Amino acid sequence: MTSASAGRDWTLADVPPPPRTASAVADPPWVRGLLIGVALLFLGLFLLLPLVTVFGQAFSKGIGVYLDAITDPMALAAMRLTLLVAAISVPVNAVFGVAAAWAIAKFEFRGKSLLITAIDLPFAVSPVVSGLIFVLLFGAQGLLGPWLTLHGVKIIFAIPGIVIATTFITFPFVAHELIPLMQEQGTEEEEAAVSLGASGFQIFRRVTLPNISLGLLYGIVLLNARAMGEFGAVSVVSGHIRGQTNTMPLHVEILYNEYQGAAAFAVASLLALLAVVTLVVKRVLEWRMGRASRAL
Repeated sequence: MTSASAGRDWTLADVPPPPRTASAVADPPWVRGLLIGVALLFLGLFLLLPLVTVFGQAFSKGIGVYLDAITDPMALAAMRLTLLVAAISVPVNAVFGVAAAWAIAKFEFRGKSLLITAIDLPFAVSPVVSGLIFVLLFGAQGLLGPWLTLHGVKIIFAIPGIVIATTFITFPFVAHELIPLMQEQGTEEEEAAVSLGASGFQIFRRVTLPNISLGLLYGIVLLNARAMGEFGAVSVVSGHIRGQTNTMPLHVEILYNEYQGAAAFAVASLLALLAVVTLVVKRVLEWRMGRASRAL
């Protein structure tokens, strides 16, 4: 403080601002406009344009053709099978994801790194390759094929094979959402519950599950969308039997290959609608999870 200013009080207005650095300088308007324009162009080309094309082609021959395509017995059978496979694989993978995330985030044990690597396996292996692996395991000429045939158990080219392939492809989704969330939450609340005499089930139901509920729903939404839209692995193990082992993506392929374009896009529009609903629900859950994290 100089002698000239010693006789008066200092305020925040008298404090000089910090020197401006390169990181504190706002980008020029043209840079922001360019980045926004590129992002909107990318979304338009790879998201909006395909959606418009699908629905446009679906209704290209009129509402009557559209309704006939989605109410055709083969299409209804494909929808029922798709829903059945999702109804089995989603709960199974949700339970596995919660258990795996809880073990990885809350405990230390031998083989933990191996479990983490195994969870990532479906992301590293092509769905077609995974389907071929199941054929080599459960097919008539596969490793377990003779035993299964002897006991009258049919997996490949039947519903069990589709369920197994879909479950394998989709099992990382819930675990991937919950592991970082549970690691960030730590173990303090669970340890406090243990000190109060709570059992393991009580700790999970009253402490862990409420804390991960939004993350769990987020993972289930992505899991369900992938289960209903899976094509590669299911295509290998299904056998493409109409009315029996064709899911909705496989039914779309068959219709398109038979030059029934409007019918193929009509069924595909249901999957596109599922994708849009998934994105909306995903965004809502992200918003709620962001609010919950800011409130902590």
